[in-house]
Amino acid sequence: MKKPVIAIVGPTAVGKTRLSVEVAEKFDGEIISGDSMQVYQGLDIGTAKITEEEKHGIPHYLIDTKRPGDSFSVADYQQLVQQYINEIGLHQKLPIIVGGSGLYIQAALYDYNFSDQRRDDEVTRKLEEELNSHGVLTLHNRLKKIDPDQAAKVHPNNHRRVIRALEIYQTTGLTMTEYQKQQKRESPYNPIFIGLEMDRKLLYQRINARVDNMLKQGLLDEVEMLYKQGFENSQSMRGIGYKEFIPYFKGEQSLIQATETLKQNSRRFAKRQYTWFKNKLDVHWYTITPETIDETFRKILDDLAGMLERV
Repeated sequence: MKKPVIAIVGPTAVGKTRLSVEVAEKFDGEIISGDSMQVYQGLDIGTAKITEEEKHGIPHYLIDTKRPGDSFSVADYQQLVQQYINEIGLHQKLPIIVGGSGLYIQAALYDYNFSDQRRDDEVTRKLEEELNSHGVLTLHNRLKKIDPDQAAKVHPNNHRRVIRALEIYQTTGLTMTEYQKQQKRESPYNPIFIGLEMDRKLLYQRINARVDNMLKQGLLDEVEMLYKQGFENSQSMRGIGYKEFIPYFKGEQSLIQATETLKQNSRRFAKRQYTWFKNKLDVHWYTITPETIDETFRKILDDLAGMLERV
């Protein structure tokens, strides 16, 4: 029998954290973070990390497990999630993944095999030299010609994924899109995907308000501390909520400009998240509003009870 695993997905600021705790309380579950940035210690406010009070005593995994200077890949995430799913099962608990890092969640639940294609250090080194000499746009434009689908998914600033896609092509002759299509798609689990969505205008208002609230909570001090500790070029500081303030600390932008950039990047990210989950996974979607959130969450819990009975 395949183990049931619930995954609660959707764009940022839509209410996933609260729902995950309610699901865990009702179905005796434990929660695994599905956010690729919450693994980093010290990145609390900008990643909207759950507080101890909000956890309601529910065990949470993959939060605060890495130092800000550490790297953390999809393959690392996959290995750890599968380990925690097994551990949670041994506790006779229900594993619940919650977050918005779609590729990470998909890779973990569908057992993508990352070990088949190891990195070619020499190819990677040459691509990194080219990046330093000619800039990432040169590499991203090359990726557009080779694999337009992958290029559309990867922002030019995501140097690592641009280089990885080009490296896969140079070493295998396959585009990243072709390579991923070859991956095994049957899950070793019985995943149940619950998605939260919201009217786009309302969601964007919530995102803007959330950024303002993060700043009131001390986000700027959090980013400045990491910046002064020398993590500017670390993977952790490339995340939304952190990279936007680097130009401000360098005197290249005003705080107002940096804040507006953060709001804009957060809105665009939410749109990409929503599109990704709609296209990639079989999700049971629920539309929520501030007025109907309690009623909708009750319906989700009722629906989940029926889904779990059928697993």
